[in-house]
Amino acid sequence: MQVRFHGMPEERTNDPLHGVTLKAVVTELVAQYGWQELGERIAINCFTTDPSITSSLKFLRKTPWAREKVEKLFIATSRRSNNDGPTTWPYTKI
Repeated sequence: MQVRFHGMPEERTNDPLHGVTLKAVVTELVAQYGWQELGERIAINCFTTDPSITSSLKFLRKTPWAREKVEKLFIATSRRSNNDGPTTWPYTKI
């Protein structure tokens, strides 16, 4: 057990999703790609058939494999926007 004292700096984590909610992930991806392209990149019905943030969150919370794909796309998108160099990302489907 680790004891933390008031005023001590918080530990850094290597998890790129640390502190990011699923709602924030989906909202950012929809803003970046729109529902149509998001549904093309990740072929799941909650993105292609009458999509909404609420229905997508409900599905993703119950479906680990789909959530993993969404999180990977978010991480790849975040990394791409942080890099100025060439990338193969636009040609990669998850």
